[in-house]
Amino acid sequence: MDRRLYMQLLAFGGCTDPDSLIQVLSVAEIDGVLYEDVNDPRGVALLTMSEDPSFFVGRLRRLLNQEPFESMPLKRQYTMFGRTYSLGYEPDLNETLFGRPRRTALNPDWLWSVWYPLRRSGGFVSLSPEEQRTILMEHGSIGRSFGEADLAHDIRLASYGLDANDNDFVIGLTGKELHPLSAIVQTMRKTVQTSQYIEKLGPFFVGRAVWQSNI
Repeated sequence: MDRRLYMQLLAFGGCTDPDSLIQVLSVAEIDGVLYEDVNDPRGVALLTMSEDPSFFVGRLRRLLNQEPFESMPLKRQYTMFGRTYSLGYEPDLNETLFGRPRRTALNPDWLWSVWYPLRRSGGFVSLSPEEQRTILMEHGSIGRSFGEADLAHDIRLASYGLDANDNDFVIGLTGKELHPLSAIVQTMRKTVQTSQYIEKLGPFFVGRAVWQSNI
């Protein structure tokens, strides 16, 4: 399948009236989420998604170059951009590449989110496929346990060649409460992948959704 879903997170400062952003987004007919930034009382972030990458330099660009977005400074350190991907064994590619990521981002019950980029070390790439699979299974089992308990749900995007800082992936964690999102990051730190083969994590954007488009 050639199609992919692209997602972008853009963070802004200087927002004293999130309601004005919500009014614009509610009639803009775009798929996305507006977050209030936990770590900045005037900070927000906009997550958008589209199968067509020209959306980000077309309709979205025009929207962001108008008020009220135009006057808010962009926090470039939190800009994240990636595409959905598959591992090759998924039975339903449409669900993997489009259905699940979109529902996870737009679920009205999962308002809390943590977004961050990461880059693996070169050592991981040099491992055999069997060694890589074992390491990833450990990582994946933790994610599944949090997901099955409805504590944390993940969005995984590949950002090879798409990220200004040469990161490999963008990870989004969503859930009903913030604590489990922090806890899963803490738990993942103990895995072989994170402790031995992750070169860089972050920066972390932490926010709560105040507007979501319809699923």
